[in-house]
Amino acid sequence: MSATLTAAVRFLLCLLLCSVGAARAADAIRIALIEPLSGPFANIGLSALHGFQWEFDRINAQGGALGRAFELIPLDNKSSPQETGLQVQGAISRGARFIIQGAGSNNAHAVSDAVAKHNVRNPDQPVLFLNQGALDPALTEEKCHYWHFRFVPHGHMIMEAVTDTIQRNTAIKRVYIINQDYVWGHSVAKDAKAMLARKRPDIQVVGEDLHALGKVKDFAPYVAKVAAAKADAIITGNWGNDLALLVKAANATRMTTQVYAPLAGLQGAPAMIGAAGASRVHAINFWHPNLENSPLLSNAMAFKAKYKEDFAWLPFHVLPELLAQALRKAGTDEPRKVAEALRAARFKGPTGEVWIRPEDHQMIMPIYATLFAKAGQPGVQYDAENTTFGWKTEGYFDAAKNPPPVLCRVTPP
Repeated sequence: MSATLTAAVRFLLCLLLCSVGAARAADAIRIALIEPLSGPFANIGLSALHGFQWEFDRINAQGGALGRAFELIPLDNKSSPQETGLQVQGAISRGARFIIQGAGSNNAHAVSDAVAKHNVRNPDQPVLFLNQGALDPALTEEKCHYWHFRFVPHGHMIMEAVTDTIQRNTAIKRVYIINQDYVWGHSVAKDAKAMLARKRPDIQVVGEDLHALGKVKDFAPYVAKVAAAKADAIITGNWGNDLALLVKAANATRMTTQVYAPLAGLQGAPAMIGAAGASRVHAINFWHPNLENSPLLSNAMAFKAKYKEDFAWLPFHVLPELLAQALRKAGTDEPRKVAEALRAARFKGPTGEVWIRPEDHQMIMPIYATLFAKAGQPGVQYDAENTTFGWKTEGYFDAAKNPPPVLCRVTPP
């Protein structure tokens, strides 16, 4: 074969391989992940990026869905609702038909509103909002719509578990409520007062504060108010640095007040809390590694070996599984048909069966109340974030037996 012919063959082969690669890339099922990848809550956003990338890679290795691979597109919203709205448009322009978001209910409302408006204006090119962690109940209540699906229990469900745990602790007579000043913090405060009044009318709320989200550097003044009020417990919806700094400030005063913080299991919080939270910080988890005979444990350990961080948020696993299942059932990635499949989706997960409620697109799943305790004792084989402290189950709540009321019924467009 002549040198000229050989060169021509190589050129044609290169064109073929390049075109196949381009076709495969074009054929990917694109999913945008809009989370804070910079700023004070970047650790939460990066944890979501790692968790979803890990799970979609795992599903891709098994063949993906519809014979196609998932492609995750990370977009930084800088914890800003305004930036979130812009990133929704960026995601759509890049061909994403599914948008995942969860850090901050204020940002979730921005995604929900932008998606709903886009779909009204572009009925032939709809997108779905897959909510992996925004907890404001309004998103599946008064603000619900067909294009939004929540893959995590909402705030009322979580606070029922928190207040049930407090109800059983007869030593608690006085509580102080501290929250971030946005929709989730407001919801926690409202639920805490209403639910405790119903379950433990003897408990007195001795103080309440709201503070700017991600702006407070020193929580000592808040802790001083808690001490002056002689509170037995703090209830806080704080997460990320706002929670870690609050617990550290409490520990600096050697305060023994119990802290009921449902989001204390999120990435970064255990490491920052450390020994300061031992036997005093109570969290809500949907899965943790100290559950007996957990089928997710080996997957979580492999994730930690790669990313050097804990796999701590069950929606990272459940959402990709249910999305892949819905795509296969629909036989297409057309969002309207995928939505119809998701409305009937059920999944035998690592904590039991979970499912999407078709009336309001709210996920129903078990909830675990947990205590941050020294590893090595019964029920705490594995620690969290290499702290030598881990999560110990102190209560189990079967959401299927106590589902929240349906306050919104979505209708197909």
